[in-house]
Amino acid sequence: MISGQQGGLRLKPVPGKQTRPTTDKVKESIFNMIGPYFDGGQALDLFAGSGALGIEALSRGMDRCVFIEAQHPAIQTIRQNLSHTNLNERASVFKNDSLRGLQALISKGETFQLLLIDPPYAKAELYINEALAKIDASGVLEEGGLIVCETASSSELASFPTLQIIRTEQYGETKITIYERVNDYEASC
Repeated sequence: MISGQQGGLRLKPVPGKQTRPTTDKVKESIFNMIGPYFDGGQALDLFAGSGALGIEALSRGMDRCVFIEAQHPAIQTIRQNLSHTNLNERASVFKNDSLRGLQALISKGETFQLLLIDPPYAKAELYINEALAKIDASGVLEEGGLIVCETASSSELASFPTLQIIRTEQYGETKITIYERVNDYEASC
């Protein structure tokens, strides 16, 4: 953990090589761009891996975070990390394909102020563009809400009517793209 209430605690990585952890440098940069601290709100961590991004958001003041991850070892790691940081009460963890999980949250009428999307780099553009299309077409991200996308530096993400790219940064092989939800009137201007 970089900062906030749980700053300084070490999180467990997911065993094996199926997930790629976000480096501390990139994580710190992300939260400096979008925060660095929050005054409540709900976050969604898609393709959650170890849960490090969502847990960092909780540590920095988000009220609640939903974690969606398909891999069983990653789910176990998220739960261990939440327990270690004493954040279990403020989190919901779902074992599901991230895009199906996102659709389920949309169908339930859930809304978020922050979405963290960090899929495997090999298919990041495909996964993120599909997720962004679902987000654009729904009310799952509140107006003014932010989406943080982590991809390989060579990735190009699509544009969407109500999702405006407000910042792009590159850190070696990693690219961070931040979208903001704008209202339909702003989007048409």
